[in-house]
Amino acid sequence: MSIKDFPIGVFDSGVGGTSILKELMKALPHERFIYLADSKNAPYGTKPVDEIIELSQKNTTHLISKKVKLIVVACNTATTNAISILRENHQLPFIGIEPAIKPAALQTKSNSIGILATKGTLSSALFEKASELFKKDINITEVEGKEIVEAVENGKTENKDFQENLKNQVEVFKENAIDCLVLGCTHYPYIKKDLKNLLPGIKIIDSGYAVAKQTKKILIENKILQDKPKKQIVDIYTNANNLKVIDQIFKNQTKVNCQFLDF
Repeated sequence: MSIKDFPIGVFDSGVGGTSILKELMKALPHERFIYLADSKNAPYGTKPVDEIIELSQKNTTHLISKKVKLIVVACNTATTNAISILRENHQLPFIGIEPAIKPAALQTKSNSIGILATKGTLSSALFEKASELFKKDINITEVEGKEIVEAVENGKTENKDFQENLKNQVEVFKENAIDCLVLGCTHYPYIKKDLKNLLPGIKIIDSGYAVAKQTKKILIENKILQDKPKKQIVDIYTNANNLKVIDQIFKNQTKVNCQFLDF
């Protein structure tokens, strides 16, 4: 079997990274994917750095055992805290997820943007380095998203208490007159509709399309892109009792196989 036939590995602290997986599936229709939802350890954003690195290493080791040819770290917190270590320890290519600060900085007309992200992402050295490049020229309002990951994981984003909590969290974006909001967590695209209702007229930017584009570029550069018309296969493994949530995310997509796996 050629390495081109090997699957692409994707992992996240839960179901959030499926927002990235969906973009990958669109951009790479002939590839096979293996996705790990480490939902029993979600959220990563509130954990200490050492634990984030340990969990990222665990997921990576498991994907490598499945003979993947490339790994997408579909988690902002894992990317900003662990991807450099993963790249040092393993030979295969890694694609990470970083908050789309640069696109927001280029598109803002009010010179004021917002970033909604987890504590683990906002406090990371990689995030600080990225945001410092633009803080001189634009105003950046950072908000730590609280209980958002948990609501997405448990399929409770329509809950009345959650909606009120979300409204209170994003009020500061209105006060600071931002015109672009960066979603700094792969779970957050699943509340994009709610954010649009709460922040009318504000452009919401996530990283999904850019990550899929970069993944395809790296596959081509490494000569491991599946260039034959193969049937797309997507295997999703979760280690928590959230199969119904994942089924809802991928409803009517029969090529997606989802099952519990204690990893």
